[in-house]
Amino acid sequence: MLAEERQQLIMQMLKENNVVKLQEICERAVCSESSARRDLQLLEEQGRLVRIHGGAKIKHSLQQELDMDGKATKNVLEKALLAKEAVSQIEDDDVIYLDAGTTTLAMIPYLTEKHDLTVVTNGVLHASYLADRGIRTILVGGALKNTTKAIVGVKAVSYLGQFRFNKAFLGINGIHHKYGFTTPDPDEAEVKQMALEQSEETFVLADPTKFDIVSFVKVADLSQATIITTGLSPQLNARYSEQTTIQGAIR
Repeated sequence: MLAEERQQLIMQMLKENNVVKLQEICERAVCSESSARRDLQLLEEQGRLVRIHGGAKIKHSLQQELDMDGKATKNVLEKALLAKEAVSQIEDDDVIYLDAGTTTLAMIPYLTEKHDLTVVTNGVLHASYLADRGIRTILVGGALKNTTKAIVGVKAVSYLGQFRFNKAFLGINGIHHKYGFTTPDPDEAEVKQMALEQSEETFVLADPTKFDIVSFVKVADLSQATIITTGLSPQLNARYSEQTTIQGAIR
């Protein structure tokens, strides 16, 4: 296989999974590790990917954000694992905040195991699914963001300021050891910040592809929340556990 063909294959693998391992490239392209490393180096120099230990991950734009349909089809297994682990942190009678997003949306089927919950959310889909399951739900008021079906804006932030939460569960676009938790949209960032401030304890749900990623707007420092993730490499775990608590969801 020619170098250009290998590089096209690598980019296709990244589109499918966001992260690709060096060994997987060698097996798919039938090439040596040195050839695969040269391809990764060239693609990184072109700004098309980010090399990580043992492979590479897709490079995200600072302002790039998929809509709900696009997010729903990505990392489905990981989201289910994260959701189960997140719900295990909830106790009966808790008042919780559920951030808009597909990872927190995956928590809702498991919430029926808990009793007398009150859930506040800025996710329109979340509110609908919660109501379908007979869970007491408060939907934040404000402006609707069409792509993510999230309620955002000044009114949403002000409305959230009225509440106190035992626990808040947030989705996030980027986690970085220097720049903290980040997201592309300033309006959504403000809502997340207020939810975090009003909560006794905050959990950020994120699969490994969100690590070492920086998005447009900072939400919080890593020390302000516990990260729930799955399949984190020892290197990433060591790097981030110095600044925050990391809980691993079991496969």
